[in-house]
Amino acid sequence: MAMEIGVIRVAKRPRFYLYALVVALMILFAGFARSYFLKTLFDEPPLYPLLHMHGLVMTSWFLLFGIQTWLVEARRIDLHRRLGMIGALLVALILMVGSAVVTINAREGRVPFGAPVSVVLSISYANLLVFGLLVGIALYFRRRSEFHKRLMLLATLSLLSAAISRIPLDFIRSGGLMAVFGLLDLFILACVVFDTARHRRLHPAFGWGALFSFIWPVLAIMLGGSSVGNRLATWVVGTA
Repeated sequence: MAMEIGVIRVAKRPRFYLYALVVALMILFAGFARSYFLKTLFDEPPLYPLLHMHGLVMTSWFLLFGIQTWLVEARRIDLHRRLGMIGALLVALILMVGSAVVTINAREGRVPFGAPVSVVLSISYANLLVFGLLVGIALYFRRRSEFHKRLMLLATLSLLSAAISRIPLDFIRSGGLMAVFGLLDLFILACVVFDTARHRRLHPAFGWGALFSFIWPVLAIMLGGSSVGNRLATWVVGTA
């Protein structure tokens, strides 16, 4: 029987990355429902245009990650690679728009949990840097899919800290940044444990990548509380 060219055949295997994305989207929606996705239903202050763009770009990244994951599951690697150009554009926009939004929010005093501006700036800029770094390494390993897909997942999950910080739960609000990144670490750890149990070995990309994901927020908070972090915050907030 002849096989029709271009037919999408979905692989019959556990869709770990799609399931992880579904949980990530639930977190994203829970965090930004009031201020973005369902904003018209709540009495929230208006968003300035750049913040609208930021929300659109970030949401587009998660949706593109889902499409790319589905294409891999469907064995449509050709389309997956073509859409990679859109992904590269979104990465650039996330870094540029995200940095601008962080800076504007700091200057206008919009910081979560009443945390010091220096700490918020340090961890926010570091978060963007880590995202870009993980995506860059993932692209370097684009021909080694076992590394590529795990690093892309870690990069995507790293963007969830802002959403987690906005989930209206008392223990998150009282726990501050430690609660936010503690929950994010638990999500990452759950992905690593599931993947390790499934393949009966810890993949290096998840091993080193998860360890890096656990460590960088602590270092960023320490930097934000240092004299260097304070000087950076003074320069950023004072540069109008």
